[in-house]
Amino acid sequence: MSKLQGNSAALGTSIPPDTPHAISVSLPTWRDNVGYEEGDKRVVSSMVNGYPRFFIHLSIAKLAGICEQRHAVGNERAMLFPTKRSAQHCREFIGNRSKSLGKPVTARLVHLLICPDDQVVDKDSIAGTCADLHIVLFPGDSFSVAKEFWQHAGLGISSRVADKCLTLLQLQEEQKAKAAAAPVASAASNRYSRGGFTKHYSAAAAPKRNSITAVPNIVKGPEDVGDDTAVYLEERYGRNLPLTAARFAKKALQRRLAGVLLCDSTPDCQEDAGNEGLVVGPSTRGVKDVSENDVYLYPTGMSAIWSAHQLALNTLTPAKSICFGFPYTDTLKILEKWGPGCHFLGNGLDSDIDELEKILEREPILALFTEFPSNPLLRSADLPRLRRLADKYNFIIVVDETIGNLKNVKVIQYADIAVSSLSKVFSGASNVMGGSLILNPQGRHYASLKSKLDETFEDVYFDEDAIYMERNSRDFKERVDLIDANTQTICEFLRSRSQAGGRPDGVIKEVWYPKYTTPEHYEHCRIKSAVSEDGKPGGYGGLFSLTFTSMEASKAFFDTLNCYKGPSLGTNFTLACPFTILAHYLELDWAARYGVEEGLVRVSVGLEDKEVLLESFRVAVEAAEIASVAKSA
Repeated sequence: MSKLQGNSAALGTSIPPDTPHAISVSLPTWRDNVGYEEGDKRVVSSMVNGYPRFFIHLSIAKLAGICEQRHAVGNERAMLFPTKRSAQHCREFIGNRSKSLGKPVTARLVHLLICPDDQVVDKDSIAGTCADLHIVLFPGDSFSVAKEFWQHAGLGISSRVADKCLTLLQLQEEQKAKAAAAPVASAASNRYSRGGFTKHYSAAAAPKRNSITAVPNIVKGPEDVGDDTAVYLEERYGRNLPLTAARFAKKALQRRLAGVLLCDSTPDCQEDAGNEGLVVGPSTRGVKDVSENDVYLYPTGMSAIWSAHQLALNTLTPAKSICFGFPYTDTLKILEKWGPGCHFLGNGLDSDIDELEKILEREPILALFTEFPSNPLLRSADLPRLRRLADKYNFIIVVDETIGNLKNVKVIQYADIAVSSLSKVFSGASNVMGGSLILNPQGRHYASLKSKLDETFEDVYFDEDAIYMERNSRDFKERVDLIDANTQTICEFLRSRSQAGGRPDGVIKEVWYPKYTTPEHYEHCRIKSAVSEDGKPGGYGGLFSLTFTSMEASKAFFDTLNCYKGPSLGTNFTLACPFTILAHYLELDWAARYGVEEGLVRVSVGLEDKEVLLESFRVAVEAAEIASVAKSA
């Protein structure tokens, strides 16, 4: 990847372009981001894609619309989940949350089992399996409450699940049309009567709306351009693969995340990484006895975090948790909206550990959640000190290692549970979601946590998504090395132009980056070359943030920077966003109290040519300097 192409991406289109299951969307200017948050029609009407937990993919929306037409009563809306248990969690949340808001409502469940016609598809392929769909129906004016669950828990179906359901429904409608046109019932119609879909209601059966007779056409967007390469990849590495491929892919992912693959850098080993008989070694994660059986896969990173909190609540005595450091927004929301609540120590500095000790002296704590490093300020907590407190006061530590990533840092030895969003740099391609939860087998609560998790865990990671994630992650380590090197070069340049770097007239106030931000704590966990499996030291990651001397400078820098602009991070291409605007637009003053300024720009660096990247950032800094001078004139 040699050049930057970001400014060519039109507002509302998918990033990467022409990618049916892209997980980012182009918001190329500061004004566009504000318009998105304010519901500006100009922006909203342009959106054909978005980050999956915030924007319901068009395929999912279409499928939900079909379900509403068939099963809703009155103004009911639908949300779709892969299992009965996840749908029940949504229904329970809607009831509890709406009650707390003073407008209690009741949701109900419908179960659809959508099966293929055995004459049309190969029963031994992923395409030939049934689709299990669990529908939560609720009053339409409570959609915002239901959307909270979709966003926070991350348990909704993926866009690939929706596409499979839509395909199966279309096949059924075609078979019904053929059967109706035939003068005599055919074998195909008999097969259809055995297949088709069945429905089960969790409450008294409700009268249907008028049934539809055909599946509506999918809403067209930029992803529907007939790109032969995209179609080939989807078919070759997704639906047409045998069922065994998904099982092998998930096993390979578990081993890669556990750090037990002895030869993960060689192509032959990667092809066999999921085979049952493969010889694996001790873990390189920092605790040698971590095994693939300690790794649990989830459909999103946030569902792994949500599940870690649920696991703690169901294993230990429920109590308030601690959110240590300024986290990605949904982590805090999870701790606030489920269970007894939490204490928020939002700076994540050593002084907050002093405050934590005071809390521990007066009340029990269930768990402490922290990111290493944090998003977006890239602060790293003193994990050894937190571990000592956890052992003394008997609470669980959950470390989100997404930003640091397992190539750069070792943190699991200080955690009871390590979680990560695999959607980020582990995948890199920005075309699939995923998450992981790893138990520390040396933790004092390991036996009880593992027993409870093995009892309650549901594998809801869709097979096609797992196949894409496994293939994307094969060159994870090599990509991280390149991204780390690019990022360090860029940050050194930006810091030289910043006030924090010794330039009093600099338009940049601070470069937030683990090498400069709480470096002593990050260095403690950074992998050194002497102990890394490939002899290469861990770097400082691909994420950094900038704060500026004025909003005018922030806007000019962002608008001028020539890269993709949109939500998410850890992509193989450089991606920037005005983080505080996107994540905290309705609570800007609150975020500012913890150093997350309104004008903060967050950048995730990609694999582009280093000199090309430097030139783009140089031009953007100069634009910010000009804007700052114009403001003061």
